[in-house]
Amino acid sequence: MTFLEFKNKMFDLACFNIYQIYAWQPDFDRNNLTRWTKKGYLVRLRQGYFAFSEYKNKPDYSLYFANRIYRPSYISLHTALAFYGIIPEAVVQISSVTSLKTASFANDFGEYSYNNVKENLMFGYGLKLMADNRTIQFAVPEKALLDLLYLYPFYNNEQELEELRLDEDYLQDDLSKDLLMDYCAKFQNKALDGRIRLLFKTYGL
Repeated sequence: MTFLEFKNKMFDLACFNIYQIYAWQPDFDRNNLTRWTKKGYLVRLRQGYFAFSEYKNKPDYSLYFANRIYRPSYISLHTALAFYGIIPEAVVQISSVTSLKTASFANDFGEYSYNNVKENLMFGYGLKLMADNRTIQFAVPEKALLDLLYLYPFYNNEQELEELRLDEDYLQDDLSKDLLMDYCAKFQNKALDGRIRLLFKTYGL
């Protein structure tokens, strides 16, 4: 099989795994993937997952691949908070929440981290439209904030919360406090309840 034949069949998937290839070509020679990756035609995203190198020049695909290479997962935490403009700094690592075990991967598209929560806490996210009419599973702002305070328990004093430098205008005008409290109740976690009360006190909410 030539790379051109392979590309014509698989390119629109953007990223793909070895099982998708075998479903199409049961006798596919896996060594082709190693050879094409060495030539720079493909990027290895993680074991068994690949993308075409052309997607490095397209916007949003580093976020899109976060959903695809470890499922179920959704983008949350610092990545989502930076996306919404709630925290000021750009975030290098792409952070997600998953019901699978905690994991991390690094590839040419970025550094990916996945934080484990129980399956009943996999809520509060939706689909965001990106380039090429693809969609990305993204936490809503309220859930991204709760995930952060739940998974990073050191945010338990005013100094740590102040150092997050949350956008006070966003918190006052755009954050749904009702939704935040509804979601918080679903965690059934007294420590998280306390951190939310402290957050409200620190930022005058």
